[in-house]
Amino acid sequence: MSTTLTARPRYHILDTVRGICIILVVLYHLLYDLSEVFGGHYAFFRSHGMDVFRDHFVGVLIVLAGISCNLTRSDLKRGVKTVLCGILVAAVMSVAMPGSNIVFGILHFLGTGMILHGLSRKVLAKIPMAVGIPVSLILFLLTLGISEGFFGWPEVFTLEIPTLPKNTLLYILGFDTGHDPADHWPVMPWMFLFLTGTFLGRLFKDDKVPRWFRSDPVPPLSFLGRHTLIIYLVHQPLIYGTLYLLDRAGLI
Repeated sequence: MSTTLTARPRYHILDTVRGICIILVVLYHLLYDLSEVFGGHYAFFRSHGMDVFRDHFVGVLIVLAGISCNLTRSDLKRGVKTVLCGILVAAVMSVAMPGSNIVFGILHFLGTGMILHGLSRKVLAKIPMAVGIPVSLILFLLTLGISEGFFGWPEVFTLEIPTLPKNTLLYILGFDTGHDPADHWPVMPWMFLFLTGTFLGRLFKDDKVPRWFRSDPVPPLSFLGRHTLIIYLVHQPLIYGTLYLLDRAGLI
């Protein structure tokens, strides 16, 4: 999830926005543990509105990760590192929270996006930004409902997709295979949003964005934004451990 911006100048605004998003990720997981692990069962947490809110701030993180692919030296190295961190998180969660069953979480997804971008950078470079951005966004919108069994845009047109056999690859791609999702960010539709970010990132690579993007209005937030991977790795064990102790003490 962390994106090491090695090019100069550094666009601190990207770090600031990323810092806000990682705070929201931490708060979301705090509410998840309180509601779903420690018996709170908060109705608002299980609401559609909460799902939409989560998808929006994680979506911003995905776009930022795509942007940063243009500002780093090695997508492949970062991608492999991020995937390995995702595997580590999934292994720890399977022990701490049996049944969590994370197959393709956000770190798996982001790492895969970085790897794919690194492998296809030369091909993507031939696609004009004016084509890549709208096409990527259209494909994102058209595939939003794949995990729910349809392709298209509601009230315009939809194509029903039958439930497919349980298959890990199809599940990772985003199809409805009857799996019970946990921290699931499949290739479709989210890779198209990641691609949107990679095309937008050309503006930053060529320094064609306003100069105020270099400003650092809230240094603590940009600091968090520069260390999102570390924060992501440690926050859930800390939250779970703290809540476990509070629960044992009868305080929650």
